[in-house]
Order: sequence, then structure tokens, then C-alpha cells
Amino acid sequence: MKAFKFFTITLILLCSFNTLQAQTETSDEDDKLSLDNSTINNQFEYVLQKSGDFRGTNGSMYEAVKRSMLTTLQAHTNDTLKTLRKDLADTQAMVKTQANEISELKTNLSNTQASLEITTNEKNNMSLFGLQMSKSSYNVLMWSIIGILLAMLMLFIYKYKNSHVITKEAKKALEEIEVEFEEHRKTALEREQKVRRQLQDELNKQKGI
Repeated sequence: MKAFKFFTITLILLCSFNTLQAQTETSDEDDKLSLDNSTINNQFEYVLQKSGDFRGTNGSMYEAVKRSMLTTLQAHTNDTLKTLRKDLADTQAMVKTQANEISELKTNLSNTQASLEITTNEKNNMSLFGLQMSKSSYNVLMWSIIGILLAMLMLFIYKYKNSHVITKEAKKALEEIEVEFEEHRKTALEREQKVRRQLQDELNKQKGI
């Protein structure tokens, strides 16, 4: 009964972060069912397929699941949650930093605009850092500063909006590298097994001689 309760809680946990996992994993339908080399969703499907039905003494039907499978599945789920929490924390920190920078730029822009309104209301007495300037030159300088601040503001807004896209692309690249590494590992293992079989065949031939 404890194993069944744990299995039920684990299924509820899967539903709770299914949306987050959908953002970080693509083409789940192409993944093979496995307890070690597949997505969390496919690992649950694997456990479900490997579970067996049995009838209790009271006549009720129950699902029997190996405890080792549940332990492995629990470890994989915890690892996935830790990774998601870390990625989320990193993204939130990046978003917070960019939001502070945007707020600072907005404040600077507001102050610059207020200063511009004050100076444009004055007559011909234009002074900047003790230097006398014509009204047209002064306006060109101030609007250039505003233009630069606006450009910087738009740049940080763009980075802010694309932070999630960049994170997703990085995760996708990492997944592709992991897939390639796993394929290479499997290929190397098959080669090693093949060499061992050949060596054993040769040893058997030598013994036969």
C-alpha cells in the first residue's frame, strides 16, 4: 500500500510540472520508453507498462510495481525538479537584473525629459557645464542623449523578452549533445562486446586445438 500511495503522489507531481517540462523537451513522441534514457513522462509510461495487476484477498484489483522502479523514478524526478528549479532561479535572476536596468533607464530618461522641458522654457540663456551654446545646438545635444537612452532602453527590453528563448535554445542544444553522447556510448559498448565475443571465439578455437 505504501508503494501504491507513493506511485499516486508521483503521478500527481508529474501533472503539476508537465507544463514546465513541455517548454524544455521537444519531440517526446520520438523517445523510446526507458527507465534510464528517456523523458520523465516516458519513464512513467515505462513503469505503468511494467506494472502488473493482481487481485487482493477482498477481491479488489491492485497494481503491483517493483520498489526498485519507484526508487529510480523518484530519483530521476527529483533530479529533473532540481534542474528545473535551478534554471528557473537563473532565469528569474536574469529577468530581475534586466528589469532593474530598464527601470533605471526609464528614470534617467524621465529626468532628462524634465530637464529638457525646463531648459527649453528659458529664452536665449543656454548654458551647459558653464559653456554658452545656441538654442539649436543645445536641443540637438539633448535629443541625442534622449535618443541614445531610448536605444539602450529598447535593447534591454529586447533582451528581457528574449531571455526565455535563449534559455530554451541552450537547453535544446544541451539535450542534443546528450543524445549524441549517448549514441556514441552505445556504439562504443557494442564494439567492445563484439571484440570480446571475437576474442572468446578465438580462445575457444585454441582450446579446441
